[in-house]
Amino acid sequence: MTAPASPYPLLDSLAAPQQVRHFTPGQLEQLAAEVRSFLITSVSETGGHFSSNLGTVELTVALFHHFDFLQDRIVWDVGHQAYPHKILTGRMDRFPTLRMHHGISGFLKRDESPYDHFGAGHASTSISAALGMAKARDLQHQEHACIAVIGDGSMTAGMAFEALNQAGYLATKNFLVILNDNDKSINPNVGSLQGYLNQIMSGQYYQRWRDRIEHAIKAIPLEGLSKGVAKAAKWSEESFKRLMIPGLLFEDLGFRYMGPVNGHDVSATSKALAEAKMKMKDGPVLLHVQTKKGYGYEPAVQDPMKWHGVTAFDAESGEIIKVSVDPARPVPPSYTSVFGKTLVELAKTDEKIVGITAAMLDGTGMNFFQKAFPDRCFDVGIAEQHAVTFAAGLAAQGMRPVCAIYSTFLQRGFDQVAHDVCIQDLPVTFALDRAGIVGADGPTHHGLYDLAYLRCLPNIILMAPKDENELRRMLMTAIYCGHPAALRYPRGNGLGVVLETPVTALPIGKGELLREGDDLLLCALGSMVAPAQQLAEALVDKGLSCAVINARFLKPLDTPLILEWARRCKGVVTLEEGCAPGGFSGAVAESLADAGLLRPLLRAAVPDHLVHHGDPKRLLAEEGLSLEALLGRVLAFGNRL
Repeated sequence: MTAPASPYPLLDSLAAPQQVRHFTPGQLEQLAAEVRSFLITSVSETGGHFSSNLGTVELTVALFHHFDFLQDRIVWDVGHQAYPHKILTGRMDRFPTLRMHHGISGFLKRDESPYDHFGAGHASTSISAALGMAKARDLQHQEHACIAVIGDGSMTAGMAFEALNQAGYLATKNFLVILNDNDKSINPNVGSLQGYLNQIMSGQYYQRWRDRIEHAIKAIPLEGLSKGVAKAAKWSEESFKRLMIPGLLFEDLGFRYMGPVNGHDVSATSKALAEAKMKMKDGPVLLHVQTKKGYGYEPAVQDPMKWHGVTAFDAESGEIIKVSVDPARPVPPSYTSVFGKTLVELAKTDEKIVGITAAMLDGTGMNFFQKAFPDRCFDVGIAEQHAVTFAAGLAAQGMRPVCAIYSTFLQRGFDQVAHDVCIQDLPVTFALDRAGIVGADGPTHHGLYDLAYLRCLPNIILMAPKDENELRRMLMTAIYCGHPAALRYPRGNGLGVVLETPVTALPIGKGELLREGDDLLLCALGSMVAPAQQLAEALVDKGLSCAVINARFLKPLDTPLILEWARRCKGVVTLEEGCAPGGFSGAVAESLADAGLLRPLLRAAVPDHLVHHGDPKRLLAEEGLSLEALLGRVLAFGNRL
């Protein structure tokens, strides 16, 4: 019996991506179609970043047609648009494991493939990294090309322009920046840069004539003319460019600007890359490529935000496969939605409350606030550093700014938090979503370090709620405490507790005794409070009596409460969903040491290593933070006392 024909004959025939360099134009078109088809089929089964990857299929194929990425270097900004790159570099058969435990990463990883030259996960790093690679190449007397592919959303960050500034100043040769202009990051792009790109698009007709006019002017035999005439000719060239081309920002930064090019036309993109490859010999080039998120899959084209990152779906109908829910057990609201709705509730009675986010309106729940108070909500784009200092300026003039930023992304604004907010003791509230282990996005997105990197700063108040009602109370506490404040909370749904109305503030630095006991003190923070209570209940049957404290605050820590119960118990266990070095457990240990109280201490936290991608429950178990793992660890600890 004859085996059915493969739906991906060209992809299946690739022994190495270098073969793409010899493909005909027709084969490149077919390869792009196969990559897109495979991408739709595969991601429909695994979930993952989707619409952004559909938008880079033709661009990726064209890049592999012109460059050999065992020699040349490419850096994909963020990396969640690099699935086509992975497909073409020998990982097609591993796509069923995408973002799964011990499977391939949803981003680029240097230890996953020799074609992944630089890892990422956060935005706006590509130009800096590729420029560093280019200068290393030059210092080692090599000649390969270095390429950065950056989305226009990532271009809103100052870091991208800092890198452009240096690359142009250095006149770096064999250096190409590809601006993938799709009018989107996750939310629609904001700011004047997007208007600038739109202006360039409206001026395409004039750009067709630029090279012709420049060539004609340069053909004038200036050697035989006076200096004045020669100067006038040069002035005419520059004047024409500035008059006829809408904006020359990139050329003013020292780049040769090319485009815009239809990034879904393989032939046009390939032709532009061939031309860019020649021009790169004289200095840095910026190629402006226009694409659409979700291209080639109509549901994703119609709603690219919804399809940015998806769970499994039916590829034929475009319907997301929903997890079955027991109607008798309603799903509790997410922490994100509770935050967003509570902020709206508080802002209705206080006109000084303003909301700020960095291109994550929906992801942080700030979309609720934007809908209710559009004039008081600011999406600054992918620019966390600016968001923090912008908030500081608002606070300095009497406003009450609330910055909603994922825990992992606030790291990008650490200096601004320290220098502009904390040193000046300005009342800025940081709402840190996705704190703890987040799962499939891996080490670049886990929110494990916020407690450690914020605890060392002066004047700041740090909190973590045990449930969604306490989140409401902590938000009010933070806004009105009169100091910098941060509250961190996990991704996902709450515990289903009653949401008290009206919202009331908490006393600063006061923890909560949830259970009395004589053998062990379980001192927990945030998402680990509920497991601590379950753990204490389970240990009763094992002969251990445990007191449980909900710390609520990491800074200021409720030292008197902790010391009181530590003295009553034989040992202390700290529980946190964060890194062990410098975190909550460190604060408790310091308090015990400062008081001269010697008690055996078990620190249940994430050890000093990277936590990779996978199912959050499985990752928690591997880090010893699941209820089952904690039961074994704490029981062994208690039995030694």
